[in-house]
Amino acid sequence: MSRRRVAITGCGVVSAIALGFPEFRRALAQARPGISSLPQETIRRAGVAVAAQVAWDAGAHFKPAEAAQLDRVSQFSLVAAHEALACARLAPEAADRDRIGVYWGTGMGGTHTLEAAYAQVYGRDDYRLRPLTVVMAMVNAAGANVALRWNLRGPFANFATACSSSAMAIGEAMRVIEAGRADAIVAGGAEALLTPGTLAAWHAVRTLAPADRADPAASCRPFDRRRSGLVLGEGAAAFVLEEEERARARAAPILGLLTGYGNTCDAVHISRPDRDGQVRAMRAALEDARLASEAIGYLNAHGTATVVGDVVECEAIRIAFGAAADAVPVSSTKALHGHLLGAAGALELAAALVPLLDGVLPPTAFLEEPDPACAVRHVARSAERVAPPRAVMSNSFAFGGSNVVLVVERAEEETVRRRS
Repeated sequence: MSRRRVAITGCGVVSAIALGFPEFRRALAQARPGISSLPQETIRRAGVAVAAQVAWDAGAHFKPAEAAQLDRVSQFSLVAAHEALACARLAPEAADRDRIGVYWGTGMGGTHTLEAAYAQVYGRDDYRLRPLTVVMAMVNAAGANVALRWNLRGPFANFATACSSSAMAIGEAMRVIEAGRADAIVAGGAEALLTPGTLAAWHAVRTLAPADRADPAASCRPFDRRRSGLVLGEGAAAFVLEEEERARARAAPILGLLTGYGNTCDAVHISRPDRDGQVRAMRAALEDARLASEAIGYLNAHGTATVVGDVVECEAIRIAFGAAADAVPVSSTKALHGHLLGAAGALELAAALVPLLDGVLPPTAFLEEPDPACAVRHVARSAERVAPPRAVMSNSFAFGGSNVVLVVERAEEETVRRRS
């Protein structure tokens, strides 16, 4: 029985390095940094000095009354989804809307709304909260707002699996389209968690990097011998996933074909990464795509810049790729845009599309002294020009032991390779 194939026909991005997918691609090619110092008051209260903040003007996208009813995470989501739909040239007709859904991921939900409510209740002993507090703060608000804005009445799901949330949303959306339960899905994720309380909570975990004294932008150094932890970021990325024949029938642009999805759980430790779980996820994605590891021409690593996590992932890559491990280019773009937690998988899948579309391998910026324990083929410091590869991979590994790996193939080659 033939399996319906899934095309990526649109992409939208909100990030600390760029607004919009075209500018995001240019920013990665230029290794444009997005990490900067936080305001002194935030540093004093939270103990965290740097983050990847989005330069955001809500008034450029929403009327004041509308913006007031949307948490920052929902604002990011709506702008990214709007770009993705415009890129896909998809304007849903009434007859289509029951067959178009939304699959979204976020780890924290409406953090700004929730923290403001806590400050009011516990800081000022004022219990007269805004009537919209719950619906602005709930974890599924961002995805629900996307569905409401475009009246998308097909399958809906919201995922909150920490750092794999949006990658899982994309993979599960792929499954729904393959199974024929939807013709298209807006899939992705968003995160807006740079509030003093959330930053303080992450500071307590002791996984955050201190500010680099010479250059705050260089505070996140994945795979570098001097790495000292992750740097949090915010933003969103959205994709239009569409059944391939439907997309071709309407002459939609095809950015790539989503062909592989691996999903495993470590079931080992709540926060410590497990090599075996990551290996199984990468192998599952390759098997799902029916590709040998040699077909992967770029791997966007989870690469958080933690001392243990980077080593475990590199060991997992070497095992999963076998003899091809020395050849596959690997980078972590978190050095530029920070770690978006629940939105990381979506934003980094957008980064993984850059080699397919532009023949550019995004770099691990500021990787100057590679750790010998991270023995992979690094794309270090600056981007590399290559012939567009056949396929790319994106890794997302989360607290709780959730591992998600996605594989995208270049459309021109995949059109001649049919699966059944």
